[in-house]
Amino acid sequence: QVQLVESGGGLVQAGGSLRLSCAASGSRLNAMGWFRQAPGKQRELVAAISTGGSTRYVDSVKGRFTISRDNAKNTVYLQMNSLKPEDTAVYYCNAHGSLYGVVSGLSDYWGQGTQVTVSS
Repeated sequence: QVQLVESGGGLVQAGGSLRLSCAASGSRLNAMGWFRQAPGKQRELVAAISTGGSTRYVDSVKGRFTISRDNAKNTVYLQMNSLKPEDTAVYYCNAHGSLYGVVSGLSDYWGQGTQVTVSS
């Protein structure tokens, strides 16, 4: 059974930075990623990364967020810079055997979520 444990959320002012971490245990999976869900909105992909380093980003975070991973630690990171109030959401880590699976939200494995709040 795969478990994903997230950390790093919090409250930050607009323009600030946060780094989220997600550690996977129980199995080594090929691809990992981050989704987010704001109140009253659908969950959306933020970024995803394959084992080989291929990445995908939603347009609204390109140039501001960077996803990376440490394969030895089976951990994925999301560095978030120049944060905006519209980035406020619960951020969820997910994992799948393929990058397509992560991007499509087909993952069977999700973290518990971590709250990111950006004040204006």
